Order: sequence, then structure tokens, then C-alpha cells
Amino acid sequence: MDLVIKNITKTYNNGVKALDNVNLEIKPGMFGLLGPNGAGKSSLMRTIATLQTPDSGSITFGDIDVLKDKMSLRKVLGYLPQEFGVYPNMSAEQLLDYFAKLKGVMNTSERKSMIKEVLTVTNLYDVRKKSVSGYSGGMKQRFGIAQLLINDPKLIIVDEPTAGLDPAERHRFLNVLREIGTKHTVIFSTHIVDDVRELCNDLAILNGGKILFRGSADEGEQNLEGKIWTRIIQREEFDNFNEKYNIISSNFNQDDTLNIRVFSEVQPDETFIQANPILEDVYFVTLKTDHNV
Repeated sequence: MDLVIKNITKTYNNGVKALDNVNLEIKPGMFGLLGPNGAGKSSLMRTIATLQTPDSGSITFGDIDVLKDKMSLRKVLGYLPQEFGVYPNMSAEQLLDYFAKLKGVMNTSERKSMIKEVLTVTNLYDVRKKSVSGYSGGMKQRFGIAQLLINDPKLIIVDEPTAGLDPAERHRFLNVLREIGTKHTVIFSTHIVDDVRELCNDLAILNGGKILFRGSADEGEQNLEGKIWTRIIQREEFDNFNEKYNIISSNFNQDDTLNIRVFSEVQPDETFIQANPILEDVYFVTLKTDHNV
């Protein structure tokens, strides 16, 4: 089922326009919503999840009119917000059994089978007897996915799920999402470009409540073909180069020099080498272009 978002606008009481005429069509699979903190990502996720009402616009998921029939959407929705509370001193197995009952699964053997399946998918089966409150951050995030899979949702929303995870936990969590993305419509909201590069070919870049880019990672990179240039500079030269050229990103080398990447239609000068565009370039060029408008 496709998720279709049309002309969604939301202004908060303090005058902040969080969503500005957002239009998106999201098909089954992994979809990346990429943007900096404060871009409006969580506002859009909360609106799709029926936790807040937009000022105008419409959202449909298959034949469900989301804004008019919130309960129908909630029955097929799995939502993992940025913060999802503190767990009582119960094992993963006990908590999932509780959640399954809340979701109306009253048959004991059906619950057991379901719980085993979601614990296996999220790589938590070996620690099912342990208290969730004692889980690491990454394990808690994977438990969050396990509990939302209980009702076999058709639409899954995960909001900034890897923020604060160490590299190993992040890797495990992304593997879990990759697995469930083959069978569900998953919206993955993040400010971490690497996460989207690893998981999602289909994506949108959001900032200031507006969709600035919509397409595949490949399309974005092809649009920048021949326009990304790189060279190494001394650290103290950065300000001078930044004034002169459109630097979109930089990173330190081991010898304390800087690798800079510049966006330019033509070679800035003969000291610059043409670079293959990457998704990070698409992201920074999109944000910088919007900022300069």
C-alpha cells in the first residue's frame, strides 16, 4: 500500500511553521527522511502517526483516509518515537506477552509463536529472559521494533533510531531494519546520512518544514556529476578558501591538513580534482542551496 501525503501544513501556537506544504508519495520498502535537527521530521512523523493534526492537507494509506479515520491507521501502524519511555522490571518475553494482550492477541500459543518470531527477527531471543530495563541502548531500540511488530503492522515509522548508539549497536539495529524493510513500508527519519545511504535507495531531504529533494540516492548523485571538486588545504587556509569557494564539507587528515569538497559547475582552479558525488554531497548541496535562496 502506498502512503500519499498531500499539501500538509502545520504551524504551532508559538508561530513556528513546522511543515510547509509537504507532498510525498511513499511506496513499500525502506524510505529515508533525511534532515538536520529541527527540520520538521518529527512533526511529520507525528502527523502521519495521528499524534497531531495538521492545519491543512490530506494523508492516505491505501484506502485509509488517515486524518478522518485515525483508528484504522493505528491498527496497521508500528511507531518507534525518539523517546519511548522507561520499562518496568520485566523480561522481554513478559513485556511482549503483555503488549500482545493489549493488542488483542488472546490465544496463548499464538502469542508465544508471535513473541518468538519478533524476538528472533530483532536478535533478542537469547536475552529474552533478561529485564528490558537493563538492556543497552541498542537492545532497547531493537526491543522497540520487536513490540511494534507484534500486530504485524503494514506501515512502520522509526524516528532518529540510531542517535546515541555505538557503532556495533547501530550496525545490529540497521540490520534489523533492513530485514523488516523487505516486508513493510518503513519510514526511517534521521539526520545521519550514512544510515540512509546504507538502508534506503528512496529518500527525501526535509528542512524548514519543506521537501527540498525527492528521489533516489543514485538520482541525487547523478545530478551532481562533474560538479564536486576536492583538494587538500592547510588548516589555517580554511577561512580564506571558504570565502572564495562553495565548500560543502571538510574533514581532517592524520597530518592535520583538511580535505575539502567544493560544489562548482566548473573546475574552481587547476589545483582541484574532480570527485565522484556521494549522498553526503547531495545532502549538503541541497541544504546549502536552500539556505542561500
